[in-house]
Amino acid sequence: MKLLAVNVSLPRTVSINGRTYSTGIYKSAVAGPVPLKRLNLAGDGQGDRKNHGGEYQAVYCYPQEHYIYWAEQLARVDFQFGQFGENFTTQELLENEVCVGDTFRISEAVIQVTQPRVPCYKLADKLGLPGFEATFLRANRSGFYARVLVEGTVEAGDPIALISKDPIGMTVAEVNAALYLDKGAIAAERALQIEALSPGWKRSFEKLLAKA
Repeated sequence: MKLLAVNVSLPRTVSINGRTYSTGIYKSAVAGPVPLKRLNLAGDGQGDRKNHGGEYQAVYCYPQEHYIYWAEQLARVDFQFGQFGENFTTQELLENEVCVGDTFRISEAVIQVTQPRVPCYKLADKLGLPGFEATFLRANRSGFYARVLVEGTVEAGDPIALISKDPIGMTVAEVNAALYLDKGAIAAERALQIEALSPGWKRSFEKLLAKA
């Protein structure tokens, strides 16, 4: 497992499809060591602090393997690391293997997986593909957010080491499907047992079960 790229961006204001908003999705790779703090990477920020950022969304990880998939699906050859708004472009950290609650060491830092990523229209705007957020969600190639348990400096090329597996053992893909694709009560109840699951996702599962 490896950290292939560290991507950051401070928020910028954009006007697309009749909407004007602030966003930090336009990330690009940076060279050299980058401090990873409790709430984000140095030089990174979020335009919408209501729905992005905070302790449980301190860093967003996305597998490099999915770049190949999307390049084929969308017939695109212009992708660069940071394309999907991720902070960490990773290798061998796939959603059907990584569990919510797993912890990993990257150089000096330790992170813990907290939730899948929920796409919004800003990703579709960046790609120039209206409605792509729905396509992204259905593919269940969400990537995942993590919180920072130990601050430290990280750099592209660093190895990523698994420290511990979550005892519930529910993968990122399973958690994402439980809330947005399959919506099964049994899976939702299992997800609520994950101590590390972000508060927002816990509330969403509680609402799902209340409707069941």
